[in-house]
Formats: sequence, structure tokens, C-alpha cells
Amino acid sequence: MTADAPAPVRDPAWSLSRSAIGLWVTEGVIGALFWVVVVTAVFVFVPDGGLPSPLRWALVAFAVLEAAVTIGIRPWIRYRVHRWEVTGEAVYTLTGWLTRTWTLVPISRIQTVDVTRGVLQQLFGLATVAVLTASSQGTVRVLHLEADVAQRVADDLARRAELVRDEAT
Repeated sequence: MTADAPAPVRDPAWSLSRSAIGLWVTEGVIGALFWVVVVTAVFVFVPDGGLPSPLRWALVAFAVLEAAVTIGIRPWIRYRVHRWEVTGEAVYTLTGWLTRTWTLVPISRIQTVDVTRGVLQQLFGLATVAVLTASSQGTVRVLHLEADVAQRVADDLARRAELVRDEAT
């Protein structure tokens, strides 16, 4: 492969909804609250001699660091790296902020298309499009699209997958 050759895989064209940042921040706050409860429980229920003081404060430092990353850093990075696209031939997704996963699903491999909306997604007006394929990889998800966009994408994919099946018979 030469230096001038194009990359065999290109990034999908579309970012997720910006509301996904708010969803991820909210998830981070919920996670941080969990750690506040754990650290508080350690300080209240574990006697002073039961856990060395440096270990107690290391637990506090861990909780603060974890909260800073999950609330202040991770949502923004995830928004920048998660991408999706639907073309005439395939569904493309690029996910992951530490481990990147690029997925291509040919329209001809689509078996079913679902739209799901979790509780937090509903609060932020978001939905996930799940594309079930005939491959061993199983379901490919396009996370955190605006609910109306997700419904249009799912309807379009289902219609095109049905057309491909009809042409094949």
C-alpha cells in the first residue's frame, strides 16, 4: 500500500445528536452519585482502624477523578468520535472513544430494524436504531439520534431491505 492510496475505510458522514452530550453527562452524574454513596458508606460504616487513612483518601480521589472524566471529558470525546451514515448500499457506524469500532452493514444483510428509546433517551428526545443482520456480529446500533430522525432512518432502512429481498426472489 502506498502513501497516496486512499484509506480502505472512511469515516461515516454524520455525528450523533448534540443532545447525546447531555445524556452522557447525565449518565456520568448518576455514576458519580453512585461513587459518592460508596465513599460515604466507607467513611460512615468502616471504622477508622478498619481501612488505612491513605486508602480512604485514595478512594475519594478515585471518585473525584472518575466523576471528572465521566462528566467533563468522556461525553465530549464520545460526541466527536461516534459517527454514522446510511448510503444506498450500507449502514456505516464508527463507535468507541478508547477502542474504535468501524462497522459496515450491507442493506442486503438487514433482517430487522428497530427503534428503541430508553428512559433517559426519552428525556433528551433521543432514540437508538438497532439493525439486526444475518451475520455473526448480530445487531448494529446507531445510538442517540433525534427521535424523528431515528424513525425516518428505520423506516427507510426497512423499506430498502424489503426491496432488496424482493429483487433477490
